[in-house]
Amino acid sequence: MDPLAAPLSEARALLEQLRQERGLLDAPGVEARLDEIRAELAVAGTYRQTFDELEFGARIAWRNSVRCVGRSYWPTLEVVDARDLRAPEEIFEALVDHLVYSTNNGRIRPRITVFAPRAPGRPDIRLWNDQLIRYAGYRQADGSILGDPQQADLTGRLLRLGWIPPADRGGVARSRFDVLPLVIQIGAAPPRVFDLPPGAVLEVPISHPDHAAIGYLGLRWHALPAVANMCLDSGGLLYPSAPFSGWYMGAEIAARNFADEGRYNQLPAVADMLGLDRRREETLWRDRALVELNVAVLWSFQQAGVKMVDHHTVTRHFVGFEEREERKGRPTHADWSWLIPPLSASATPVYHRHYEDLEIKPNYFYQESAWREAPGAPDYAECPFRGSLPNR
Repeated sequence: MDPLAAPLSEARALLEQLRQERGLLDAPGVEARLDEIRAELAVAGTYRQTFDELEFGARIAWRNSVRCVGRSYWPTLEVVDARDLRAPEEIFEALVDHLVYSTNNGRIRPRITVFAPRAPGRPDIRLWNDQLIRYAGYRQADGSILGDPQQADLTGRLLRLGWIPPADRGGVARSRFDVLPLVIQIGAAPPRVFDLPPGAVLEVPISHPDHAAIGYLGLRWHALPAVANMCLDSGGLLYPSAPFSGWYMGAEIAARNFADEGRYNQLPAVADMLGLDRRREETLWRDRALVELNVAVLWSFQQAGVKMVDHHTVTRHFVGFEEREERKGRPTHADWSWLIPPLSASATPVYHRHYEDLEIKPNYFYQESAWREAPGAPDYAECPFRGSLPNR
């Protein structure tokens, strides 16, 4: 079998789709471009996409993402070409720039920063973090976790690598909301750990317009969701590091991050602050606490001037997206279980619709976390802070 057949076929599909959707049918055909791609593949086992091809593929990948309810905004995605960066310090600088630019003081701008694709003989650039901003989860002596339990394994690994939490350096107590560092690994080289500078992370303290007691819980959350562990698959190339960001749907924070028992598990505390009866389930204390926690998050982000969308609005936008796609002759594929919000699901329009769950390319695909890819492998003995790393 011709090893170039598959990447050439996917490259052809992308090029033809680009020409059709951008109205370039009278432009020079794809065959000349495919000849260039074929020649590069024969020599290097990979090829370099033009910026137009890279940008188009990244945007269409968002449009094709079956688990994303917010993809009506796909044409607004800004694509940053970082394919020539190789040094961890340069990569870290690009990631900080991504955070600052996309956060935009709360007026969030969707953005993706694309690093080098996988290529024979070239080590992959991988990020250990599943999002560029996450909170540490510290295992305590009594078995409890201070912070985010979802990040406990990674936090433990970083501590064994020699990471010193900012609180420890300042002589103050660790908190439930200590921002984890970014970890960049190039191939099999030891991972490099970089603390994010304070100006890169905008956080929102959580309070409530009617129930001041909820503010006493001391909750807060970062303004920008920036997914860092998915692989962009476009035009026959794989980009294992292509972090992208948009804005939050309120329920992602309030009904999942804060409410899940395996995360911050705040519903009992919120219910107590509201004076709800938790002795019996039929009082629906969980539901009442969940609604007020969602009100608190949406209101707090609004007060802070940080863009956020509620689950009713975003699902209506999704239906509009579906209708526009239908007019273009494109079916909307979706994983229904991911479209329905974790709150008031049946009150949203997507609850009553049916979709074919079909993943087509270009797309973003989950990949094993870089730090989990070699289970049982020994931790690196060298402290990742050794050397002249920035923001140490």
